[in-house]
Amino acid sequence: MTLTAPGSVQADSHAHGPVPPCPARGLVCRNCGATFGLIAEHACAECFGPLEVDYDPELMRAVTREQIEAGPQNIWRYAGLLPVGQDPADRVSLDPGLTPLVRADRLAAELGLTGGLWVKDDSANPTHSFKDRVVSLAATAAKRLGYTKIACASTGNLANSVAAHAARVGLPSVVFIPSDLEPGKVVQSAVYGQTLVAVDGSYDDVNRLTSELAETDEFEDTAFVNQNVRPYYAEGSKTVGYEIAEQLGWRIPAQVVIPMASGSLLTKVDKAFRELAAAGIVEATEWTVFGAQSAGCDPIATAFDNGWDVVKPVKPSGIAKSLNIGNPADGPYALDAIRRTGGSVGRVGDEAIVQGIRDLARTTGVFAETAGGVTVAVLRQLVEDGRLDPAKETVVLNTGEGLKTLDPLEPVVGPTHRVEPSLKSVRQAGLIG
Repeated sequence: MTLTAPGSVQADSHAHGPVPPCPARGLVCRNCGATFGLIAEHACAECFGPLEVDYDPELMRAVTREQIEAGPQNIWRYAGLLPVGQDPADRVSLDPGLTPLVRADRLAAELGLTGGLWVKDDSANPTHSFKDRVVSLAATAAKRLGYTKIACASTGNLANSVAAHAARVGLPSVVFIPSDLEPGKVVQSAVYGQTLVAVDGSYDDVNRLTSELAETDEFEDTAFVNQNVRPYYAEGSKTVGYEIAEQLGWRIPAQVVIPMASGSLLTKVDKAFRELAAAGIVEATEWTVFGAQSAGCDPIATAFDNGWDVVKPVKPSGIAKSLNIGNPADGPYALDAIRRTGGSVGRVGDEAIVQGIRDLARTTGVFAETAGGVTVAVLRQLVEDGRLDPAKETVVLNTGEGLKTLDPLEPVVGPTHRVEPSLKSVRQAGLIG
């Protein structure tokens, strides 16, 4: 199966103005540089390295701020910088994106940050996580490539998004999750009425199983969004970086702190900044990328601390289940981005993660899932260790909604008072004089 990139501007029957040309010209291996067409493949046939989308730099430079700002209020405003979805009729999408960039002055004051602190809150996406961005790209690519079903291996948020996208357009889907996933994420995946398979094993076990299923005759018509169409899927994460720059008035923040599971989100936000600068859409400035991991699943942090180029797999544990990928596919590339920009990696335990969730909620009104708690707690750690410059503008990412991961908070938060329905009881509780 092969995508065909449009060679010229087309008329857009769904909106005013022309459809931008597709800038994607093929796939390229990150390791050896071998090139391929726009096919359904994620591994290089020459060296088995990962494939990513290769773009025509002239078409990327042709995109202007004005074109982007005139676009729809979602990720498709960046269609001229993406590998699929230039024509709205081709899209399989919940239209995610343009999520809030929240000024976090109170949290900044507590941490001693003077350069400005922002929270990019992707819990505002349709299924309440950043995964809607990647699935909209992957499902659109799957449609163009001729697949009739979509599927995934997931730690929860991706399963939610795949099932919702399939339900929106009446496309069959099969999502595979570890059987010990948080109840909120299980329910949200199941409610869309699609096929949900709980696997007795870790995410890495689930991912291995789906890799094997993708090779069977029964699944030859199925796009596994984070496997055989992964190059297109991964490009959806770039839109987080695009939006941050646009929402800051078309400038790149000096520092960004990003949670890491596979490591792909971090690499793609960094890629987005590089693409915007190369295209002349923003001024080329320096930025520093920091990674955040849970101490229960910290293979990238361990590799960084030891100066390794190879990321050694670990057996995940801990409450941040959405980050529990023990064998992260993009780990080496995340390390490259962190080291190239002069960044660092932090890791925090479960108690600090819960406190990070509470700190963010108490100071900004943003209720993050456990991955967001990891990011905020690592931000605190980086400041205290002197690794992050408090005088530089900083953006942290919240990738999902706190209502999905209530279990860790239930023992530590609840009613501050309990009263009878009478003024006397309220007065005895000290709520009135």
